[in-house]
Amino acid sequence: MKASSPARFWTGTARDIGSVRRLPSFARADEAAVVALAKSGQVSAFEELVKRRQSWLRNFLRRLCRDAALADDLAQQAFLNAWRNMSGLKADLAFGAWLRRMAVNAWLDHVRRHDALGSIEAGSEEAIEERDSVDTQSLAEGVDLHRALATLAAPVRLCIVLAYSEGMTHSEIAEATELPLGTVKSHISRGLERLQKILTAEG
Repeated sequence: MKASSPARFWTGTARDIGSVRRLPSFARADEAAVVALAKSGQVSAFEELVKRRQSWLRNFLRRLCRDAALADDLAQQAFLNAWRNMSGLKADLAFGAWLRRMAVNAWLDHVRRHDALGSIEAGSEEAIEERDSVDTQSLAEGVDLHRALATLAAPVRLCIVLAYSEGMTHSEIAEATELPLGTVKSHISRGLERLQKILTAEG
């Protein structure tokens, strides 16, 4: 596969994953079959996967970064990385989970580069404690669930979204994020406690 090939997947700007043209020949095909064709290098098959998965992926990333434009950029990056690494996908039926991992990695890379939310690494407990010490009453003014999620430190928010938005188990989250299982459990417990405080204060 040529790295430049994915350019034809997108229309519009880099912030617009765009409308991938409908491909009638794949419209009713099982995803595993389409994935197998994409792995063989068929661009049209991968275009069909983009069409099927882009809304889900963009919404997932918006819950993580609470920035629609950034989420679209990261979704595009995740699809590009997926195309370039399709040969590394071992199980065709696991494409969704594999793509989600690509999206998580794209977001984590963004966080690390910009240091916008503090360290994502497991040893960042001090940064998380400092963030948790902010007055929840002031944060609660006009806060909804998505805005409350945005107040969580990056690793905590990631674990919460994967657990309650994606329905992943603690073990699956630990594998996807490469965080220790105990850290995942701690982040989820901490995040739920903080969300409860903010939303309770909001009334």
